[in-house]
Amino acid sequence: MKKSLKIMFAAAAALMVFGTVNCKADAQTIGYVNYKTVESNYEYAKNAYKEIDTKYLELQQYLMDKEKQYKNIDSPINKKNFEDQVQKDFKAKNDEFTKFKMKKAEEVERNILQATKTVAADKKIDVVLDYRVIFTGGTDLSQDVINYLNSPGFKPAK
Repeated sequence: MKKSLKIMFAAAAALMVFGTVNCKADAQTIGYVNYKTVESNYEYAKNAYKEIDTKYLELQQYLMDKEKQYKNIDSPINKKNFEDQVQKDFKAKNDEFTKFKMKKAEEVERNILQATKTVAADKKIDVVLDYRVIFTGGTDLSQDVINYLNSPGFKPAK
């Protein structure tokens, strides 16, 4: 039993030593990206979020218009029918808005990921992490990713 514990301890120590050596060798191939900075400087993302805001404002305007119409209805029965119809229409419009918003957000994320992979490969970076997990070291790829995303040579994922 003692012999197997010694062997396990020696194996663990060897793994730690070799693991440390490998980590030091790989440390120079680690990059990081500040996603929020990339997203806020990516022109397509800015335009996509403006489109989302515009659609959201249209949805809010729809509700305000319907509220004005509601105030002009005299009959309780007509008010109830109007409420039911507005609820139904609003749900459909809100569902459409939610799908649009998710589609745009996914496109932005997919494009940033694609650009990050391309920049990392060009710079021979094996691993790209979020900047918040890096205490020291690594290579900041944020500006390179922004430049690539906004360049005419970038072809967004379909």
